[in-house]
Amino acid sequence: MADSSPTPRILMIDPSLVFRPEEAIKKSGWHFRNFPEDSDDPQLKKVKETYVKMHTYQTLDYVKKKHEHWRKFDKFEATILEALQKLNALVDESDPDVSVPNIVHAFQTAERIRAAPDKDWLQLTGLIHDLGKVMAFYGEPQFSTVGDTFVVGCEVGKSVVYRDTTFHDNPDMKDPKLKDLTNLSFWTKIDGDRTRE
Repeated sequence: MADSSPTPRILMIDPSLVFRPEEAIKKSGWHFRNFPEDSDDPQLKKVKETYVKMHTYQTLDYVKKKHEHWRKFDKFEATILEALQKLNALVDESDPDVSVPNIVHAFQTAERIRAAPDKDWLQLTGLIHDLGKVMAFYGEPQFSTVGDTFVVGCEVGKSVVYRDTTFHDNPDMKDPKLKDLTNLSFWTKIDGDRTRE
């Protein structure tokens, strides 16, 4: 089914042709991927709020329901370019470093990867790595489509953003069947899914 809703357009200038931020960032001492626990900055508050929702509502059952919903492939149809253009209207609420539409981020990522010419497939991967975020235009809240991912149904990895302060209301953390799963040996491959035995 084709999507007929108009996509807002923005003028895009490739900043990599004009501004190379690497040196300015090094000199400033600023660090990417900074997720402070407490901040008065409105953008950082929004970032944490998105992760709180994500870590509260994304459970094993939630993911199974979303797989069932989205794997019908009946929500919309788009080319890669059309999906990227749709991202013109999306600013990722989970990213403290980016306040530009995701299409800009997609092109920046692909352009940066061009520095590894022996891996041309990786440039395409960089371009499309966030395309799943278009689901936000078809009823999915951003906490369900953006942000750093984590494995559901088992112990939360130490590298997960806000790990120690945002999972307290996630029902999986209280489920005795899932509580002490420190290894993934209980996962079995069934019909292309990773499903609990």
